[in-house]
Amino acid sequence: MDLPSLQAVHVVVVGDVILDRYWFGNARRVSQEAPVPVVDVDHVEDRPGGAANVALNVVSMGARCTLIGIIGADEAGRSLTATLEAAGVECDLVGLEDWPTIIKLRIVSQKQQLLRTDFESPVLENLQARIVERVGAQLSRASSLLLQDYDKGSLADPAALITIASGARVPVVVDPKHKPFSAYRGASLLKPNTAELERAVGPWRDDDELLEKAQAVAVEHQIGALVVTRGGRGMTVVLADGTHQHIPARGVDVFDVTGAGDTSAAALAITQSLGWDPLACALVANVASGIVVGKTGTAVVTGPELARALSGDRRADRGVLNRTQLIDSVRQARATGEKVVFTNGCFDILHAGHVAYLEEARALGERLVVAVNDDDSVTRLKGSGRPVNPLEQRLRVLAGLSAVDWVVGFVEDTPDSLLEELKPDVLVKGGDYGVDEVVGADIVLNYGGQVRVLSLVDDCSTTAIVDRIQQSDQGPD
Repeated sequence: MDLPSLQAVHVVVVGDVILDRYWFGNARRVSQEAPVPVVDVDHVEDRPGGAANVALNVVSMGARCTLIGIIGADEAGRSLTATLEAAGVECDLVGLEDWPTIIKLRIVSQKQQLLRTDFESPVLENLQARIVERVGAQLSRASSLLLQDYDKGSLADPAALITIASGARVPVVVDPKHKPFSAYRGASLLKPNTAELERAVGPWRDDDELLEKAQAVAVEHQIGALVVTRGGRGMTVVLADGTHQHIPARGVDVFDVTGAGDTSAAALAITQSLGWDPLACALVANVASGIVVGKTGTAVVTGPELARALSGDRRADRGVLNRTQLIDSVRQARATGEKVVFTNGCFDILHAGHVAYLEEARALGERLVVAVNDDDSVTRLKGSGRPVNPLEQRLRVLAGLSAVDWVVGFVEDTPDSLLEELKPDVLVKGGDYGVDEVVGADIVLNYGGQVRVLSLVDDCSTTAIVDRIQQSDQGPD
C-alpha cells in the first residue's frame, strides 16, 4: 500500500484544544510523608494535545491543516499557538479572557506515566455560532472536516457542522466522546472505541453481535461507516450495507497509548480526503496508530515514517486474529480471488527450519494462515515441560514473519474443525510422510482442495533444541 503526495489535502480539524505538559525525572526513592515515589524532575516538556495533537499529526503526515477551537488568553494558550504555527498548522482559534487553557500534566519516569492531573474549567459561554462561522469560512478549501470531540465545550453542536459540511460536499470524520451518536447524524465516518460504542448500544456477546450493533448505528443515523478501535485487538470496520472487516493490531512494543486515537483520527481524515473507501482508510489508520504507541507521551507520526511502514507491509491487515475474525478475513480474501494456504503446529521455539518452511508455504498462494496449538494441547502432544513459550508469545513471533498473513490459536489437538470452517485452498505440512498421513488431509481433499508436504531444513528441531538447553543446564558430569 502506497501513500500518494498529500500536498493537496487540507483537513479542517474542529475540537477541544489541550496543552499536554510533561515532567520527566527519575524515581529512586519513596516519600517519607506517604507511600508514593519521589520524582526528581529534570526535564519539562509541553506538547499540543487533544484536537491540537490531531492537527499536528495531520501536518506531520504531510497534509495541510486548519485548527478551529477554543483557547485561553494565557501563557499556555500562547505557547500552544506558537508551537502549532511553527509546525505549519493554521490556527483559527476563539480566544477567551478569564478562561484557562486546558492543561493535562503527566509525571513520567523510566518511560512510565506515574500520575496525571487535569486543569480545566467549563466553558460558560455558548460559542457555537462563532465556531460554525469559522468552519463555514474554511469549507471552500477543505478536503475533509474532522470533529475531535472531548466534550470540553468546542463541539456543543456537531450536527450544525455536519450539515454545512454535507452541503459543501466535504466528508466528515468524527472522533466521538460522551454525546449520543444521534448528534453525529450524517457523518461520513464515525470512530468510536469499544467503551464509547458500548455506552451507546450496550454490551455484545461476540463479534457477530458487535457487527450487528455497529451496522444498526450506521443505518439509524445515516453514517457511512464505523471504524471501531479495539486497542490490542485492532480495529473493526462496519459499513451501513453490512460490509465489514477486522483489522488486527500491529505487533509492536507499546510504550504509551496516549494520543493513539488522535493519530488514527488524523489518518482517517487524510485518507477520506483522498476518496479512499473506509477499509483502506482504516488500514492506514491502524498502521499509523501502531507507530505512535511505540513512542513516549503525546507524539505524532511523520509522513516518511508512515510511508515506510505502509510500503514495508505486504498487507496492512496482517496479524493475530480470533476465530470469527479469521473466518471473515478468509471469506473476503477468497471473494477477491486470493488463494489461501493453511498450516498448523505448535511452533514452540521458532527456528530456521520453521522460517524456511513457512516461506515455502507462502509461495503456494496469496495468503498464509498459521494455526497454533494452545498451551494445554501442546502439553498433551509434547509432554510435560512443553510449551517452553506461552501461546500469546508464539502467536506474536509468528505474526512478525513476513511470510505469514494471519495467525490464530486453537484449543483442539487437531485443526480439523478450523479446516472445515475455513476450507483453505491448500493444506501444507512439513515432514517425511505421505499426503494421506497429514492430519486433516481427508477434509481438504473431499472439498477439492490440495494437500502438500514440504521438506524441513536438516538439523532443525524444537525438541533437539530443548534437549541441548537442558543438557547445557545440567553441566558436565
